[in-house]
Formats: sequence, structure tokens, C-alpha cells
Amino acid sequence: MDFLIENEQAIRVSVFISLLLILGGAELIAPLAKRQMGRPSQWFTNLSIVLLDNLTLKYLFPLLAVGVAELSAKTGVGLFNALNLNFWLEFGLALFLLDFLMYGQHVLMHKVPILWRLHRMHHSEISLDVSSAVRFHPIEIIFSMLFKMGFILMLGISVEAVIVFEILLNGLALFNHSNLKLSRPFETILRKIIVTPEIHWIHHSEVVQETKGNFGFNLIFWDKIFGTYIDKPTLNYDVMQQGLSEFGFARSLSLTELIVSPFKNYPPCAPADKNP
Repeated sequence: MDFLIENEQAIRVSVFISLLLILGGAELIAPLAKRQMGRPSQWFTNLSIVLLDNLTLKYLFPLLAVGVAELSAKTGVGLFNALNLNFWLEFGLALFLLDFLMYGQHVLMHKVPILWRLHRMHHSEISLDVSSAVRFHPIEIIFSMLFKMGFILMLGISVEAVIVFEILLNGLALFNHSNLKLSRPFETILRKIIVTPEIHWIHHSEVVQETKGNFGFNLIFWDKIFGTYIDKPTLNYDVMQQGLSEFGFARSLSLTELIVSPFKNYPPCAPADKNP
């Protein structure tokens, strides 16, 4: 754990780049569906967004999530600091509760109109691949960080748990956004525990009702507990259209268009008129 804390940034960047390249290569070998747009332009846009997001956080928040966890440990603030639980029990509970936080936040991003204006940029992607995992508006990233920091401080979550959760969250997001078809036995086993590409792709479907389900990022339990789990899409994956009708499906939005999209009004998204 000491090694993890001392090398946090290097480990997180290494895991991100490694998974991006590994999953990007796997997509070419076993795609879940045929690509609808060129990879160079898609990766340029999405990786430019993640760079902008990280610069935004770096200059606005000197502490970030790990810094708040360190502050909590030093000051003794937070529920876990008061309970003084066994380290590994607290560690496991922290990971579990942080995942629930991400589920709840995701639901809020869809339910609250002003938050949806930010989050819909993520849903504007018309052809998911591994790079889509980092396609979030900078203002949404700010909101998410504040939400997470408050939760960490309230519970007094340890630095170790925050770092491990951030690595898991980023890694699994890359995985479940990827255009990757798993073997049926492997898919059947994995989807009993975590969110797979087949499950998360449903959430990005053009069919409006399907975007109202499968909010989980890591564990599948929350969707099943709260009744938001959708097992199969309306259309097969090879013909599924992703994205939002208000943005259109003919072309992908430019980086500039994506950044200004929360401040523009678009026609309401109408349900897709398609049959299975």
C-alpha cells in the first residue's frame, strides 16, 4: 500500500494507457459491432477532452479526492475514523460505498435537467469504443469531483481505498465502453458481477427508454437492486444506433461543439421508432 501511495500518479497513468492500447487492439480483433466512424478523429476528440478535464481539475482543485482522503486521515474527520474498523473491512466497505456513490451520481445526471445538459455530451457519441469512457464535459468532471470529495470527507475513506477505487473505476469504464465482444461463457460469468460492454452499450442506445437503465459503472448489483437493470437491447448490437437524436447521427460533433453543447438548446429527444 505504501508503494501504491508513493507512485499513485505513475500507476494510474500506466494502467490507463495500457488498458487503452490493449482494449483498443482487442476491438480490432473481436468487435461487438462495426465501427460507424473513423478511429483517428474519435480518439483525437476524446483524448483531447480527457486532457482538458485533467488540466481543469489540476488548476481548480489542489487536493482532489486523494488529497481530501489524506486530510480526513490527519484530522480524524469522517465516519470510518470514528468507528475505527479493521483496515480490510473498512477498505472493502469503502470500495463498495464509492461504487454506490457513482451509481447514484449517474442517476442524478440523467434525472436533474441542468445536470443532464452536461452529461448528454457523453451520450452524443454515435459509435462507442474504448476512448468513449473519458468523454465527459469539464463542468461535469468538476461536479463529480466535488460530489466525490464531499462523500470521502463525510465517511473518512482512506487514501488507499480512494486510489484503488479510482484505478478500478477508470479501468472498468474503459472496458465497458469498449467495442469488444466477449465469448458467450465469459460474458455470462462476468455480467453476474460487473458491467460488461454488452450491458453498458444498452445505456448508450438511441432508444430513450434504454438510456434510463444500466447506470452502474463497476458492479452490476445496484441496477438489479433498484430496478434499473436491462438485460437485452431492443435491437441487436450490430444494428444498434448509439447517441442522441437531438445531436443527429450523420456525423460526430467537433471538440468545440461538444464543449458549448450544455449552453445550447436542442430539440427534445424523441423515442426511436424501431422494431426488434
